[in-house]
Amino acid sequence: MRRNLTPALLLFAGILTACGTTPRSTSLLEHTQEEYQMAQRNPAVMQYAPLELRDASDALAMANGAAAQHKSSAEIDRLAYLARQKIELTQQVARQKQAEADSRDATAERNSLLLAQRTDEADQSWAAAKLANAQNRDTQLAMQASEERNAQLELQLAGMATQKTQRGIVITFGDVLFGTDLSRLTPDGMRNAQRIADVLHDNPQRHLLIEGFTDSVGTADYNQGLSERRADAVLSALLGMGVTRDRIETRGYGEEFPVAANDSDSNRQLNRRVEIVLSDEAGRLTPR
Repeated sequence: MRRNLTPALLLFAGILTACGTTPRSTSLLEHTQEEYQMAQRNPAVMQYAPLELRDASDALAMANGAAAQHKSSAEIDRLAYLARQKIELTQQVARQKQAEADSRDATAERNSLLLAQRTDEADQSWAAAKLANAQNRDTQLAMQASEERNAQLELQLAGMATQKTQRGIVITFGDVLFGTDLSRLTPDGMRNAQRIADVLHDNPQRHLLIEGFTDSVGTADYNQGLSERRADAVLSALLGMGVTRDRIETRGYGEEFPVAANDSDSNRQLNRRVEIVLSDEAGRLTPR
């Protein structure tokens, strides 16, 4: 009887046979397969949810198996729905773990930046403390050196008529160091001038202010000129001893600023004088 089948019948029989081996499918199953493929291509899923993806794969295999066995559409959709739920769970787990990882990375980065900032602050504090210690040490050494220089200065000026004032150390040349009514230094006056020159040589940062004075005997103009000549006499002596001119200032005040009343010879003798003001270590002088 097989020999009597027409070609059309043979073709129809082939179509029936082919239809019998083609898996049955549904729209839900096809969408589920597409979602699974998207999940497979997601790096976050592969890194953070491989176990969940495997469960989804097993569920999808069951749905595909039902389709291959030509089970009912309802059964295929039921299994496809379960597979789709597992795929969605896989995506959720991947997103959550990705977010947690990003948060950890951000926290680690913030902590790293905070640590770097604190380290930088600690380094700056350490450097500042080191600098402060060095400055304190330098200050202490400078103070110690200044005290030593002042002590040496006092030794050099020992025996001279000196006084510590707000203007600095004042050294007085009385009229016994000048000739009577003269502006020329006596030998003792020259020796005192040499001691002051030695002080200036040993303390190159210091300057001098030389001030000349007289008593009230004579005219004001004459006394003004005499006070200036006396200041210039000390200046000339110091210049001859190697002190440079730029370190010395002179003033003549005549009979102004007496240290005693001009009512006796002894008091007038006190007013006939030259006062030498020694600057501070920075070279600063304070005029009257």
